[in-house]
Amino acid sequence: MRLSRPFRPRGGLPRPTPRRVAVLVVAWLLVALPVAAALFATGSRSTVVAGHDAVVRPTFDGHATLDLGPYIPSFRLPTGTRLGAAIDLGATELDSYEALIERYAFIASQPEGQVAKVRATIADLALDSAVLGAVIGLAGPALVLLVGWSRWRELTHPWTLRRTALAGMSAVVLLAAGLVVRDDQVPPVESGDWVPLQEALPDLDVPAEAASLEVESGLMTTGTRRLVESALDTYRTSLDFYRELVEAAPVLASQLRQPEEGEVVGLLVSDRHDNVGMDPVARAVADAGGATFLLDAGDDTSTGSSWESFSLESLAEAFGDYDDRYGIAGNHDNGDFVTDRLDELGFTTLDGEVVDGPEGIRLLGVSDVRSSGLGSWRDERGVTFEEQSTRLADLACERDADGERISTLLVHDANSARVALERGCVDLVLAGHLHVQVGPTPVVGENGRTGYTYTNGTTGGAAYALAIGSKLRRDAEVSLVTYRDGRPAGIQPVVVRTTGEYEVGDWTPLQLDDIAATEDVRE
Repeated sequence: MRLSRPFRPRGGLPRPTPRRVAVLVVAWLLVALPVAAALFATGSRSTVVAGHDAVVRPTFDGHATLDLGPYIPSFRLPTGTRLGAAIDLGATELDSYEALIERYAFIASQPEGQVAKVRATIADLALDSAVLGAVIGLAGPALVLLVGWSRWRELTHPWTLRRTALAGMSAVVLLAAGLVVRDDQVPPVESGDWVPLQEALPDLDVPAEAASLEVESGLMTTGTRRLVESALDTYRTSLDFYRELVEAAPVLASQLRQPEEGEVVGLLVSDRHDNVGMDPVARAVADAGGATFLLDAGDDTSTGSSWESFSLESLAEAFGDYDDRYGIAGNHDNGDFVTDRLDELGFTTLDGEVVDGPEGIRLLGVSDVRSSGLGSWRDERGVTFEEQSTRLADLACERDADGERISTLLVHDANSARVALERGCVDLVLAGHLHVQVGPTPVVGENGRTGYTYTNGTTGGAAYALAIGSKLRRDAEVSLVTYRDGRPAGIQPVVVRTTGEYEVGDWTPLQLDDIAATEDVRE
């Protein structure tokens, strides 16, 4: 039996057609786009910038504007696009304007990490606004369906294509006007209040890198002029010192042992203590030595506080194209902030679990016992070096007995790995903490197996826990660790003297036991 018309359930939705789908999409866009744009234009995000609690909001004046508070003039830089950012700095841990200015100038000499963070913050706000606008935009097609197609045809019958186009153009104009009004809610700076820094300080030699920097001249008192002059001096000194090191690094390639076929090289850093100036230097040395992954032995900060996030972001930016970046927290990286932030930045934070590294390297690592603990011990108080050392040894020896020997044990203080070495269960211990190089030193374990311990000097050139400054406070060091067939094969240190000169150490081969031969002896 054939039906004369298609069957449609009573009370069901009307059959979708291309035209009806198009109407629903247009209705969604008409609501979603203006809502998303309004949410973005009026939105803001709280974050940490240059060591301050900060609020970042988008602007449309083509400048990144830094508001430093009521007693220091604000600064701004062109972004090269219509989109800009207003950054209002809040609380920080320093109470001296001189110290603040020195920090600002030092960070400004290596700004890539903070620039990337502000861009990511604005992008995050844009994404959230788009998602929320898309959800709210569903009200458009919902209203169409609620009113019904027949009623909408009656309401829209007088609308011609021309009238619809004019209405759409009007909506766009109103939306643009609304954004301009929103941007003007902040009292505009009078013409002439923003002047180039060179014009505001005609007696100073402003570096070419700061030529486009503008300053709010209304607050340029005698006191603030002195602060700005001091900042420029720190900025220029820091910029020149570390830039010259970066430019000189490629020459080191002839002095550094290059990886052979079947080998990979990792760069070891430790005890940076907020010295972001050394990050591009460390990367330049890594490139000269053929390194392709990063090992961070901790103490990236001085206190582990959130205001020091700029240090972690700088390291992440310098090695942003590395697929493999491994890190732990040192004794100065108190609490969970450092490891949590490293996780967010794409690092693999080692926490008492064995990790498969590049080219078959088997890694085990742990944060310093005085910071965040080890794995399930994180909330356990009073864990000593001896207890931590024993637990690490138990883990390493268990994997060694299963035929999965640990290539590298990454700790902050080499004492944490002493028992694992004494038992002969690891090939290499990498550490920091002492701010001076120790090793590589061979240790013959109880089982007759040989392992090595190596302590890297301070990468930040830190005296105690302080490294921020226009120059190094003491000699800085990074080390290149070569691996062959998943096992450590050699180490080569590179020292940066406080005078700005490189000193390349010898490549020391690591004479490890042959695993197959050792297993034959055991049998």
